[in-house]
Amino acid sequence: MMYKVSIVIEKDEHGYYAYCPELEGCQTQGDTVEEVMANIQEAVELYLETLSEDEIRVFLSKEILTTSVEVKVGEVTTA
Repeated sequence: MMYKVSIVIEKDEHGYYAYCPELEGCQTQGDTVEEVMANIQEAVELYLETLSEDEIRVFLSKEILTTSVEVKVGEVTTA
């Protein structure tokens, strides 16, 4: 069965870090975006294999929304 899950990918000085917010503890890393995408797909598949169909429905019924906002930061003045 196919499922659609949310994935968050962050870049830092060591490469890329990915996690699935719906599945606590389901995370991985990679040197490239392609590597981390392959790794997180495998991690999610393995994680879901440990769950019952009912548990999968509960975990994946969460609605995860991502967006961005613009914020204004005041100028820093020195005395």
